[in-house]
Amino acid sequence: MNLQANYEQIPLKDYAERAYLDYSMYVVLDRALPFVGDGLKPVQRRIVYSMSELGLDAAAKPKKSARTVGDVIGKFHPHGDSACYEAMVLMAQPFSYRYPLIDGQGNFGSQDDPKSFAAMRYTESRLTPIAELLLAELGQGTTDWTPNFDGTLKEPSWLPSRVPHVLLNGSTGIAVGMATDIPPHNLREVASACIRLLDDPDASLADLCEHVKGPDFPTAAEIITPASELAALYANGTGSVRCRAVWTKEDGNAVVTALPYQVSPSKILEQIAAQMRAKKLPMLEDIRDESDHENPIRIVLIPRSNRVDLDEMMQHLNATTDLEKSYRVNLNMIGLDGKPQVKNLRQILAEWLRFRQDTVTRRLQHRLAKVERRLHLLEGLRIAYLNLDEVIRIIRSEEEPKPVLMRRFGLSEEQTDYILETRLRQLARLEEMKINAERDELEEERARINVVLKSPAKLKTLIKDELREDAKKYGDARRSPLIERAVAQALDETALVASEPVTVVLSAKGWARAAKGHDVDAAALGYREGDSFLASAQGRTTQQAVFIDSTGRSYSTPAHTLPSARGNGEPLTGRFTLPAGARIDAVAIADPATRFVIASDRGYGFVTKFEALLANKKGGKQLISLDDDARVLAPVAVADTARDRIVVVTSAGHLLMFSVAELPELDKGGKGNKLIEIPKARLGAGERVAGVAVVAEGKGEVTLYAGQRKLILKWADLVEYGGSRAARGNLLPRGLQRVERIVTSG
Repeated sequence: MNLQANYEQIPLKDYAERAYLDYSMYVVLDRALPFVGDGLKPVQRRIVYSMSELGLDAAAKPKKSARTVGDVIGKFHPHGDSACYEAMVLMAQPFSYRYPLIDGQGNFGSQDDPKSFAAMRYTESRLTPIAELLLAELGQGTTDWTPNFDGTLKEPSWLPSRVPHVLLNGSTGIAVGMATDIPPHNLREVASACIRLLDDPDASLADLCEHVKGPDFPTAAEIITPASELAALYANGTGSVRCRAVWTKEDGNAVVTALPYQVSPSKILEQIAAQMRAKKLPMLEDIRDESDHENPIRIVLIPRSNRVDLDEMMQHLNATTDLEKSYRVNLNMIGLDGKPQVKNLRQILAEWLRFRQDTVTRRLQHRLAKVERRLHLLEGLRIAYLNLDEVIRIIRSEEEPKPVLMRRFGLSEEQTDYILETRLRQLARLEEMKINAERDELEEERARINVVLKSPAKLKTLIKDELREDAKKYGDARRSPLIERAVAQALDETALVASEPVTVVLSAKGWARAAKGHDVDAAALGYREGDSFLASAQGRTTQQAVFIDSTGRSYSTPAHTLPSARGNGEPLTGRFTLPAGARIDAVAIADPATRFVIASDRGYGFVTKFEALLANKKGGKQLISLDDDARVLAPVAVADTARDRIVVVTSAGHLLMFSVAELPELDKGGKGNKLIEIPKARLGAGERVAGVAVVAEGKGEVTLYAGQRKLILKWADLVEYGGSRAARGNLLPRGLQRVERIVTSG
């Protein structure tokens, strides 16, 4: 038996594409984006409508939230109850919504933890007074109605909002391929802008920005974004808004009294505590959360001493925590044409005003139809009063009085039915007078409505009057002050480190560590097996430590980041990327402006600032050019380039002293200039520069080491070795002609 196939065969690619597009359109239009007319997503609209159907207005006794959620998901929104309840809670949180639509009783979360709300079986809720602006005109022919998901009920396609709710409470949502981030605004400012646009349809965006100066968040944190950036945001429909916490000085402490939108105090405490544990906030002694019912936000920051600059400290905390936060703005919404679009402020207000004009027109037309129907019925009743005896006779004598009455008095079917349904007591003379008075009143109302409907100017005036009335009744002052400030900048890392003396110790195998203080016998420290002391340098924890390898490359790292000298330190190969076969030969630490003599054992060198030694990359930088068999000597600091002297000694005992001013200063390094003459033959025989020292004119002295012997040369002795740069120098006394190193000792 042949059965006709009841399915369609299409390529998987086409099916997947169609299914995904259907899903995408559903998410965009029926879940994630708000409608420009009432500013609500479908779930929010259904919650508000269901609560109105349950009679939960602002004057009603609240009912269990579970009752509302049950109605919403059972009648209109067949999705998860938890997601529906969360959407409901969000509309009840005064720290989440600028103008909450739901009045919640019970635990609806806190700013510290917005998701800490109680289960829906415990909480109760009803609508807030301002929700009336969404619902007041619902039954007045102002909206289209669509079947619910199972076709058994009708639900409104939108709510007839009396104000631009899409801007008042804002919205966030992620659809497929698009998202929306609309910040909340102030009702009075938005209503004022709408009135301006009604008065002047050609008003520019700049004109509207005179009224809507910026977003208005539920919290009192400052909006520090410049006015020019806010204007650009409203012109493009995209941008960002930056908010900063408000703090005051109180008894030498900094007290935070307002946090940016959706920032919890516990998160701020956690962020600051993490920095304190990492020793990145030396200026802060303690932090306390003193928030309570009277002071919802009160975070006390206690500085380490009264010398701490609170403004500087708070500037750093603003930059490194959520005390200052940026919010993305994307004014993406579903327009009157049913399509999603990113709109600028003028487009939003103009489109909403078209929506409002259409709503008011439909409301007036609906009312006019009801008035005319009532007048039509009253006219039939009036005819019946004028011919009361005849009407009674026809009703009593005729088997079918309805068609007879219609023919006799020229009545419509509706009028006739109304006459036949009239009670006997309404035939009294007093009732006739009431009917005449009602007719006069309705005719006057009909005339007024017709005048408004036929005059666009009067329609605009009506809309303006209603906007002013609503703004006056439900509006309030701006909460988020607009104070233009520069974006907070974090303090330099060195400014966050306590300035303490430190000795950086380098081992022969390239391990480094930092010992507290300057009175450290680096050679006596413990070293790993097979390792030993190589060099050390004294400085402060706020300075950079520089290491120079055997190829003449320099590497830098903050001194305070080096491990403690209580251990063996750490290998520098873990911090820096050295060339193959290279080893660390020297270490230095100083302020950036300090000048150093950089030299090689071949007798060449130059003067440069310490900042030229710093390298911000792991691979370091080439500091000095070395010959194949040359090695770099320990850098020597220069205090006064005009008066200090350089003392150079070779391994063969030749010593030369000359002025630092004779040695050129180089910024980018290189081989340098000749310091002391070493004949090629002597170089070939192994003579090298044993060391370089810098002494002060008239009072300096050096110590020479040659095996077990040492010689201290005071200034009077050094004068005998004075000469010009690049000279051979004089020979030291017998027994000191195998010099190993030279140290400045006075």
